[in-house]
Amino acid sequence: MRAPELDILVPTCDRPVELATTLAGLAAQRHPFGVVLSDQSRGRPSYDTPAARTMLRALRAAGHRVRVGQHLPRRGLAEHRAALLAHSRARYVLFLDDDVWLEPGTVGRLHEAIATLGCGLVGAAVQGLSYLDDVRPEELAPFERWTGRPEPERVEPGTPAWDRWTLHNAANPAHLARRHLRPGERWVPYKIAWVGGCVLYDRPVLEACGGFGFWSDLPPSHCGEDVLAQLRVLAEAGGAGILPSGACHLEAPTTVPDRTVEAMDVVGSAS
Repeated sequence: MRAPELDILVPTCDRPVELATTLAGLAAQRHPFGVVLSDQSRGRPSYDTPAARTMLRALRAAGHRVRVGQHLPRRGLAEHRAALLAHSRARYVLFLDDDVWLEPGTVGRLHEAIATLGCGLVGAAVQGLSYLDDVRPEELAPFERWTGRPEPERVEPGTPAWDRWTLHNAANPAHLARRHLRPGERWVPYKIAWVGGCVLYDRPVLEACGGFGFWSDLPPSHCGEDVLAQLRVLAEAGGAGILPSGACHLEAPTTVPDRTVEAMDVVGSAS
C-alpha cells in the first residue's frame, strides 16, 4: 500500500473505552490518511477490545493504512511521541490524543489549512462540551485572526502571545467559532500560544526543529512535551489554530497525574 501524505499518530495508554471512541471519529473521516497507533498500557492493550478492533477493521476496509503495536518500556510522553514520529514518512503528521473525538471533516480541514497557509503546524483545540453554557468573555479576549500566512513568532511566558492559552479552556473554541466564523467561511486561522490534543505538523519542519528528541533530557514523569515542540515550530515556521475546531475532548481522567516536571522548564524553549 502506498504511503499516504498524512499520517495520524495516536499514543495510547490504559484507555480502552476512550480509544475506541477516538478511532470511531477517525473511521468517519473521508480524507485519505494512514494511522499509527502505539500502546503503552500496563496490561491488555487499549486497542485489544471488540470495539477498537472493529474500528480498526473499518479503517482498513476504507483503504487507510493502519499500523498498531505496543511500545514498552515506558520512558515518558516525549519518548513515546518521538517513537511514533519515527514510524512515519508522511509529509504531514497529526498527533491525536487517545481521548479526542473528531467530527466528520476535521482532518480534511486541517490538511487544507496547513497546505494553504504554508506554516509549520495547524491545530484543532479540543472542546470540553460539558462547559457549553459556561461563556468566559475575558478568556476569549486574546483572539486574533491570522490574515495571510502565519508568521514565525517566539511565544514565551510573560508576553501577550502567551496569554492566548486561555482561548482553549473549557468550551472556549466552540464559543470562538460562534463569534468569529463568518457565513461562507470553511475555516478561520487564528493566533495561538499552543494547541493541546490535536495538532497537524509539517513533518520536515518538526524534524528540523528537533522533533521530540529532547526526551532523553527529561525524567520519565513529565508533561508539556507537546507545548515545547510546538513553541519551537512556531518560532521557526509559524502556526495557527483553526475554527471550527471539530475536536471534542472526552473529559476522561488524566493518565498523567504527576505534572510537576514541565518539559520547557527543564529543556528550555529554544531549538
